[in-house]
Amino acid sequence: MIVVTGANGHLGKAIIESLLQRLPSQRIVASVRDPAKASALAARGVEVRAGDFSNAASLKTAFANGEQVLIVSADKLGDEALRLHRTAIEAAREAGVGRILYTSHMGARLGSPFAPADQHAGTEADLAASGQAYTSLRHGFYAESCLHMIGDGLRAGELRVPEDGPVSWTARDDLAEADAAILAEPGKWDGLTPPLTASQALTMAEIAALASEVMGREIRHVTVTDSEWSQAKIAAGMPAIYAEMLLGTFRAARRGDFAATDPTLQTLLGRPPRTFRDVLVVFAARP
Repeated sequence: MIVVTGANGHLGKAIIESLLQRLPSQRIVASVRDPAKASALAARGVEVRAGDFSNAASLKTAFANGEQVLIVSADKLGDEALRLHRTAIEAAREAGVGRILYTSHMGARLGSPFAPADQHAGTEADLAASGQAYTSLRHGFYAESCLHMIGDGLRAGELRVPEDGPVSWTARDDLAEADAAILAEPGKWDGLTPPLTASQALTMAEIAALASEVMGREIRHVTVTDSEWSQAKIAAGMPAIYAEMLLGTFRAARRGDFAATDPTLQTLLGRPPRTFRDVLVVFAARP
């Protein structure tokens, strides 16, 4: 049995969709906080179990008889994220799971200015110390996260961002497909995967130029100071903690933390990964 946590979320749901193209539904378990919201998966023969990272007992039940458990990283910050992941790791160990897989990040490193990357590194250390067989899926930075961060600027025609560096923005659905491929062929991946990335890393200036082509109008790129950018975000209503987290993206990108590209994702997909242009075309077509 393969247990996928967070199966009602964008990534978890996409992973299960890809698994269903590879394996019988009877081999797949969806672990979700609210099973009522996963009725569509249940109707397709996927077993749905209640599992909450804040409830160790529920996870132990959700992970029962799991040959592999995929822990989709929690959408939390700081010590809370680390604590939730530790709870899931321990529950998997107590349930006798054969292998734990975890959705990490290509930029995972302790002390990273991008807080989630520091957290991912902490969870990878917990996995290594757990005594369990594990695979840490080092995802490329989601292209969708980039558009969430700068989409308003692209639509307004002016991309005002701090100094940055190249980032290999990667389509989330491609990563879900790759995760499913790894789950469907256990034993090939142990420890940290290579960076699972698209084939090109882009700067914000290059994104502005590319968006100008795709959207058919000029998108200006303007570099602002870190404080100017974060103050503008806070003034627009963003909580300071999230403004600081997103600012960390630029700070880490300057160091080259997200610049790597690697052919592993293409190998897993059996085709070239989607490009950032591909993602932009879909973005531009939305009303």
